[in-house]
Amino acid sequence: MRTRRQDRAAAAATASASTSTDREDAPSTATPSAAREESKDAQSPATTVTIAKIEGPTVRRAESKPRSKLPTAVQFPLVAILSLAISELGYSLSWSFTQGVLAAHARLPGTWSEIGAIMGWRLVELALGWFGDYDGYDITALNLLSQGPPLYLLFAHYDTPPLALITIVVIETLATYIPFRLLRPLSRVHADPAAVPNADILTDAPIALLTTLLAGAIYSVSLLFAYATFLPTYLVVYFTGLPSLVRAHESSYIGLLPVTIALGFAARVFIFTPAEATGRTRADAENEAFDPVKASLRETVRWNFLGWSSQTKVALQRTALTMLVTGVNTFLRTRLTIVGVETEGAMAWSGVWVFAAAVTGVALSAVGGV
Repeated sequence: MRTRRQDRAAAAATASASTSTDREDAPSTATPSAAREESKDAQSPATTVTIAKIEGPTVRRAESKPRSKLPTAVQFPLVAILSLAISELGYSLSWSFTQGVLAAHARLPGTWSEIGAIMGWRLVELALGWFGDYDGYDITALNLLSQGPPLYLLFAHYDTPPLALITIVVIETLATYIPFRLLRPLSRVHADPAAVPNADILTDAPIALLTTLLAGAIYSVSLLFAYATFLPTYLVVYFTGLPSLVRAHESSYIGLLPVTIALGFAARVFIFTPAEATGRTRADAENEAFDPVKASLRETVRWNFLGWSSQTKVALQRTALTMLVTGVNTFLRTRLTIVGVETEGAMAWSGVWVFAAAVTGVALSAVGGV
């Protein structure tokens, strides 16, 4: 039999259990909402934000010395003074086996106008290289192309020892290269050929060899053709007291090879390499977009005469300069410094080399445009 006290204790226990059950049920009522939120988050795709660094194409630039800090007005006069000083110093030190050997066939300038012509042309040649923005390699190659013809005349027909002529080439090379190298950095194509357009062509050894051989072959064929046609007559008539005509009749490709290979190498350096390293310009894009149907007569004429690619323009410009420098220097050196040479003879001899330079430039330009 239960007492009243036991009934109150049982009622209190029941109420406590009911309160505890309500507290546990309260969170469970919120659980479906939270579950729905978690389910929604789980179903929505995760958004990933990636920060990427966009970089342009890497351009390798040639490392070269900065341009001279000397005032612009004094740079070319300093180049001219250095060049003439190095030349005079070299000839003074090597007088016994250069000028002394050449004295037998040397002609001293008879008037001040002849002296002025020789010295003035030397300055003009340096000015063409300096103001044409050529570097030491360019001016050295151009100098070799212009000095080669008169020196070969002395070797082939005046029996001048090769050592004396090689020494002259070395002196003239140093007299042009050193001043330009001191006051002007190398161009990008000569400082780092791998960083210019068409680097795969310019750094390819077989292509360099083949273009050199091509240019040398053109010089050989031009000279042999002249020997086989008109040149012997001019050598007899307009070169008074010429010691020898043997090479005019017995020259061969093999015999001319050392000279023509040297000239071919210089032509490749001065004409082919800079032209091939010329990248596309805005003018190239305009030429390609030319429409003859919509163009005016003036635009059509301009495109026909000036619509060359930038590479071709560089090659033709340097070819024209090579022809000019070769022709004038060969004529002056032949007419004014070698005894017995008349004007017609000097013009004929220089004309052969001008023609060879023209054909070489066109051929190298065509090879570069392929």
